[in-house]
Amino acid sequence: MPRLSTFYGIVIAMYYRDHAPPHFHARYAEYSASVVIESLEVLAGSLPDRALRMVRDWANEHREELSANWALAQDDAPLHEIDPLP
Repeated sequence: MPRLSTFYGIVIAMYYRDHAPPHFHARYAEYSASVVIESLEVLAGSLPDRALRMVRDWANEHREELSANWALAQDDAPLHEIDPLP
């Protein structure tokens, strides 16, 4: 699972040829969640409230890059790193 970004102990990654809808995975400590790129809703799993807020803030800023990486992942192409939260 290629890592796209890491910030404040949160790891953002995306699987190659993953199922729809387009989403990414966020891990924080023992928690993990899949987050839909378009709506930023949690598809599966959970994160603590503060970590989820940070993930959503970050994803909102990088939605186009996430969508571009989703398209690359569907084609088994190398993914691009995305800047972390400052």
